[in-house]
Amino acid sequence: MASSKRKAPAKKNITLATAADGTATITEGRVRAVIDAVLPAVDGGRFPAKRIAGEAVAVEAHCFTDGHDKIRVALRWKMTGSAGADYEIDMQAQANDVWVGEFTPSLPGRYQYTVLAWVDHFESWRHEFDRREDKSDILVALQVGAALIDEAAARAVGSDAAILTEWSGQLRDMIDDPPQIAAQKALALDPARAAIVARYSDRSLATTLTLELIVDRKRAAFSSWYELFPRSAARSQGSHGTFKDVETRLPYLAEMGFDVLYFPPIHPIGRINRKGTNNSLRAKPDDVGSPWAIGSAEGGHKAILPQLGSFDDFDRLLNVARALGLEIAMDLAFQCAPDHPYVSAHPQWFKHRPDGSVQYAENPPKKYQDIYPFDFETSDWRALWNELKSIVDFWMAHGIKIFRVDNPHTKSFGFWEWLIGAAKREHPDVIFLAEAFTRPKVMHRLAKLGFSQSYTYFTWRNTKQELTDYFTELTRGPGQQYYRPNVWPNTPDILPETLQSGLRPMYASRLILAATLSANFGIYGPTYELMESAPREPGSEEYRDSEKYQLRHWTLQQPDSLWSLIARMNRIRRENAALQSDSGLHFCKIDNDQLIAYLKIDPGSSNVIMTVVNLDPHHPQSGWVDLDVSALKFDPNQPYQVHDLLSDQRYIWRGRYNYVLLDPQRAPAHVFRLRRRVRSEQDFDYYQ
Repeated sequence: MASSKRKAPAKKNITLATAADGTATITEGRVRAVIDAVLPAVDGGRFPAKRIAGEAVAVEAHCFTDGHDKIRVALRWKMTGSAGADYEIDMQAQANDVWVGEFTPSLPGRYQYTVLAWVDHFESWRHEFDRREDKSDILVALQVGAALIDEAAARAVGSDAAILTEWSGQLRDMIDDPPQIAAQKALALDPARAAIVARYSDRSLATTLTLELIVDRKRAAFSSWYELFPRSAARSQGSHGTFKDVETRLPYLAEMGFDVLYFPPIHPIGRINRKGTNNSLRAKPDDVGSPWAIGSAEGGHKAILPQLGSFDDFDRLLNVARALGLEIAMDLAFQCAPDHPYVSAHPQWFKHRPDGSVQYAENPPKKYQDIYPFDFETSDWRALWNELKSIVDFWMAHGIKIFRVDNPHTKSFGFWEWLIGAAKREHPDVIFLAEAFTRPKVMHRLAKLGFSQSYTYFTWRNTKQELTDYFTELTRGPGQQYYRPNVWPNTPDILPETLQSGLRPMYASRLILAATLSANFGIYGPTYELMESAPREPGSEEYRDSEKYQLRHWTLQQPDSLWSLIARMNRIRRENAALQSDSGLHFCKIDNDQLIAYLKIDPGSSNVIMTVVNLDPHHPQSGWVDLDVSALKFDPNQPYQVHDLLSDQRYIWRGRYNYVLLDPQRAPAHVFRLRRRVRSEQDFDYYQ
């Protein structure tokens, strides 16, 4: 026993020494508040979430501390790089240690938002003081409270410091000459003076967590795109179209309701290995080649194909389009034709095969002999990156603020994060659309890196189950914080099997699905409104006589054109806020797998749109729609109006189950606006 007692102090000394050494790496061990999570957050904060200027950003923080002390949680935000002061609000406590707050960024740009949590000793004291009844306990507590108020007074300024100093003195006077408990509590718990203490709370031991947010302009979240080949805009057969020809096409597009007009590459086209019609390997002398084979003796990515016109013509086109409410989007294709000036000036930017030739692009089974991809593992990567950024800078200086990026998944991820970040620092309103039909994780990574919008698999989602599952994933999955889908029923590369039928109901239903399921959608025209449906060969998804390889001449005014339906859908989208966001999508049950029904609800207004589409282009289909009126905050005992915005017909529905019948030869879909009853006047428009 004696021996154990003699050894015990030695063990204690060793333990203390070890503890002292171990704490050397801890900056501050007195920090007690915990921030367990902050939402929204993408990959734990590695990437910024995305929002739109003017849109409230709801922030949720999971914060707590040990023991029974009270904590304070604040939300602070500012635009990155701004010289102004931070904005800050107190977050509000909810159940289960959840705190909520929100802020509204007013301008596009990159923002930082920070959650701060700390133990609030004064509020903890007030909470404990309020429940004390024993006189001796109260007297001791008054001393503690006075000391805490003195500490706050030392941090306060101006009249606030004087008020707090006077208050702590009054509490100490109560200790020397104690009045009734009620009077003590009334003075000690004075809410007005407690609010002053709160303004000067001790945050020296606060825990903080900072996240970033990309804020875009409205068009990043809501847009209607139309893709057009300028060289096919000529008014006469066999002529090469120009920017001036496109000018004459603008009223047609504006009246159809589009707000983004997207051009494939408008640069000089390579002559070496030029592709012929229908992607043939041998081009004839008059074949115009693929616009994506960029560069020739006339110039590269900073030049315009001479047949299209001059830079003055281009600048004029942008101004005329802008006056009609159209914004021009350019294709950003970082690749070169074999005769692009970069190939001879910077051979180190390209991969070379053992025989010394440059490796052309491949996407098995497709081969692109007319295109050389850049080598993003070149030792000269810094010069390559800076040159590619200079291309973006060049066109932004000409007024281009929307870029559709060709195959971004074949370029370095690090490059895109750098390029988009740099471009948006200089031009916060620039928008990048990622054209990447590849593996889901790759598509999502590109969106996280900063792409404003992303192409989707909509083109290949056809059944009710496929559409429901896919759009539920897009709007309810993790991607809702950063992935903005832009859905296209067709592209110059993709004539899906469903459209090869040439059936008008199929073209109409796919258009309506695209325009109502997603806030961003686009079509490649005039092939779409004219329902061009012939594939290059059986089993192919490429158009026969594709504009990618030859000039086309279009007769727009055709009696069976979908122009009027497209114009109506775009007007419906502009007039209904529910269709301008992806967040309010809810699928409805309907007892027929050939019918799909879904709601779009705008949380900021009473606007509710319900779309019902017949997925069968051949036969009428009917069913009972299960509409959860309680979720819509409709009175189930009151009738409500459904106004079909396509046919302009109005119906009165009651309860949650209602019958629909859709004949694809007459109308393949309903796009209803739901209005609840608000008055009892005897007129038909007492719904809103």
